[in-house]
Amino acid sequence: MCGIVGVVSKTPVNQLIYDALLLLQHRGQDAAGIVTQQGRKFFMHKAKGMVRDVFRTRNMRALPGLCGLGQVRYPTAGNAFSEEEAQPFYVNAPFGLVLVHNGNLTNAKALAQELFQTDHRHVNTDSDSEVLLNVLAHELEKVTRGITLKPADVFAAVRGVHQRVKGSYAVVALIAGHGLLAFRDPFGIRPLCVGHNDQGGVMVASESVALEGNGFELDRDVLPGEAVFVDLDGKMQFEQCAEKTSHNPCIFEYVYLARPDSVLDGISVYQARLNMGVTLAKRVVSTVPPNEIDVVIPIPESSRPSAMELAQLLGLPYREGFVKNRYVGRTFIMPGQGVRKKSVRQKLNVIGSEFKGRNVLLVDDSIVRGTTSREIVQMARDAGARKVYLASAAPPVRYPNVYGIDMPTPDELVAHNRTVEEVRESIGCDALIYQDVDAMKQAIGSLNPKLAGFDASCFDGVYVTGDITLADIARLNAGRDQSEEGEEDTSRLALPNAQVA
Repeated sequence: MCGIVGVVSKTPVNQLIYDALLLLQHRGQDAAGIVTQQGRKFFMHKAKGMVRDVFRTRNMRALPGLCGLGQVRYPTAGNAFSEEEAQPFYVNAPFGLVLVHNGNLTNAKALAQELFQTDHRHVNTDSDSEVLLNVLAHELEKVTRGITLKPADVFAAVRGVHQRVKGSYAVVALIAGHGLLAFRDPFGIRPLCVGHNDQGGVMVASESVALEGNGFELDRDVLPGEAVFVDLDGKMQFEQCAEKTSHNPCIFEYVYLARPDSVLDGISVYQARLNMGVTLAKRVVSTVPPNEIDVVIPIPESSRPSAMELAQLLGLPYREGFVKNRYVGRTFIMPGQGVRKKSVRQKLNVIGSEFKGRNVLLVDDSIVRGTTSREIVQMARDAGARKVYLASAAPPVRYPNVYGIDMPTPDELVAHNRTVEEVRESIGCDALIYQDVDAMKQAIGSLNPKLAGFDASCFDGVYVTGDITLADIARLNAGRDQSEEGEEDTSRLALPNAQVA
């Protein structure tokens, strides 16, 4: 899960991209980068850190041009702490290409071998995004040798990418001197939308909130397998580039990842979370009698809509019992279990009066590793709660996710191979209520009946691309860097793939 944006405008785009990345900051806090184009020249700045820390006035002044792209990174593949793996990535041929990517390639290792042995291209990092860039570059080179680039050639190259690449990918790329390209995988797992403004500008981004917050009108979502090419004058051309498509967006976007004020694939994220509160209320009633609950308290922030709807339906008071420190990042997307655990109490503080002597129902959006939940339940007890019940607006996360959400190893998942009762004991609450998988799919899917379904693989173990086995998951995990920051040299002088014998 990263946040990506691309802009073609009649005015300088550096500030537009910066503002869009701020609106997408929730999608990645590890690194940020922007590339702009002036004439045929690219200007790039990228580094580790939050958007506001990466870009200073001097960096912004050094990003001229009327088109560009940017990314906020949340590492799910490669090395989470390597600055070299911050996006965008660049190659100088053909034409000059820069690319940002949201998602995870499931065949990245095989593609990297193929690129080296067959395509004669060098990949210098462990990032699957650099692999994807080189595949796109090779496919473009195949269709444009010796001839002027036309939109039809660009779409032919994307067809070649779809045939070779597996997994999830929403992509924005710049082709030097020609324009901006955006495309989405044939299953539409990761989100991507496009819009325009009154000045003739075009923006593509991961979420609609990035468009609306910058004065752009949302036109539509990029369809699964579809590509859009925007020339330097802002003219858009769309083409379906995949032979077979199925619209299965990632359901975890609606559970946790996306901002509530976004609309993804025709579904309001806020309304989806309200609907999940309705179905969760039914589950709560079947587990804990409402007269045994004194107050409903959300665990900020993604769970608020579900908690509010649940409290209203059960006729229970809704209270804010936790105050969030907004200057601590989202703990779910922090690399390293140690960093996450330490950040829970930094992030949340209790309002003791809401807990003392009460039976409280805590509502969370999901329970993944259980680390945060365990800390929060203990904080509620320390504040004087008599009983602590915990409800999850999402079902148990029992399976690894391979499409760009950082829950790849079964051992990290508190619900993997455990019963609900075993998970309850591990977390330490008096009762644990989970959402039902089918009820969740129905609650969200009813908002757009045109969807084929969802990728809900972390809940039901069904991988929509149809090419994932237990052996694949083990292989993907074997190449995953799980070290904590500070355990290795990640300076710019250290090659990220260098190994000391």
